[in-house]
Amino acid sequence: MNRLDAMHLFVRVVELGSFAAVAGQLGVARSVVTRQIAALEEHLGIKLMVRSTRRLTLTSAGTAYLERCRAILELVETAEAEVMEARLTPRGHLRIGLPLSFGLKRLAPLLLEFSQTYPDICLAMDFTDREMNLIEEGVDLSIRITARLEPGDIARKLGTCRLMTIAAPDYLARHGRPQHPSELAGHACIGYSPQANSRPWSFLVAGQVETFHVPYRLQANNGDVLAAAAARGLGITIQPDFIASDYLAAGSVVTLLEEFTPPDLGIYALLASNRYLPHRVRVLIEFLANRLAPARPNIE
Repeated sequence: MNRLDAMHLFVRVVELGSFAAVAGQLGVARSVVTRQIAALEEHLGIKLMVRSTRRLTLTSAGTAYLERCRAILELVETAEAEVMEARLTPRGHLRIGLPLSFGLKRLAPLLLEFSQTYPDICLAMDFTDREMNLIEEGVDLSIRITARLEPGDIARKLGTCRLMTIAAPDYLARHGRPQHPSELAGHACIGYSPQANSRPWSFLVAGQVETFHVPYRLQANNGDVLAAAAARGLGITIQPDFIASDYLAAGSVVTLLEEFTPPDLGIYALLASNRYLPHRVRVLIEFLANRLAPARPNIE
């Protein structure tokens, strides 16, 4: 028996708690399983388990070995699955959580293209700006746009988006154009906040990130509403490029504080687990990463 087979047999014995049960599954005599475990212990030079007439009890060495065996066997299974799936057509159900504005403006067209490319995948799109519990809600992955991830988040970065400070020309004509982020305290500011409290705004000042507390005249948890408010002359707001671009193109807002840009936001695919991912999930992540990656300039 080779090493991997011995590890697999040991894990099965522990999980079933019985030599007889494993022997029954394999269709061999109980003595065969007993001898193979004894041979494994002899090879390792340690006692893995204590056997009695009623139960099996792992030794401390056996507990440590069990954890390592499971990790190694999982890596082997993952490697084999990846090689086998590379030649298979991705299929099955896939549910993805999407932020509302970015999801509708940028991701929805890409996901429709993905659905056309992979017709055997049944794709379900859930548009929401709230943070989802992927395991409880049965979501394979969610897309989050954020300046920083939370501890313990399992994520793959797909790209970045740029933030812009914008206001309507008539607002600036009435209230003046701030020349430094510190001057925003004297202006009507329109802020994104999922809760009923204001958040400081961050800017790059002389290459360092500095935060400034600003008064919110208006706040909401949706950037499209805030950009529309700015376009009506209600104040100054910071919005990602995928929201601000339409208003800038229409001339209803202009950029300001160009020398003090807010730090970029990351676009992430969040996963419920860092263990083996189904082929369809990995295919979707690679598809989005390729589409959302910044274009590289051609160098002659």
